Amino acid sequence: MTFYQYLMRFRAPAETDDKTRLANLVFQDTTFPRQSHDYDEVSTYLETSANFYFNLSLFDQIWQDYLNL
Repeated sequence: MTFYQYLMRFRAPAETDDKTRLANLVFQDTTFPRQSHDYDEVSTYLETSANFYFNLSLFDQIWQDYLNL
């Protein structure tokens, strides 16, 4: 499962937490690396290319949850 696929499990109309917020933002971003399994690729994208801001320490926590599947 890619990180994008993992995040899409948390999409929701009402943002109840940071994971849902990131899922909703990524869903709307057509240039997000949707096929990636690579932390560095996704993290670098969020730092340099994303058309939205998301706290990267929160991203690190969400990535750890992804790894713990």
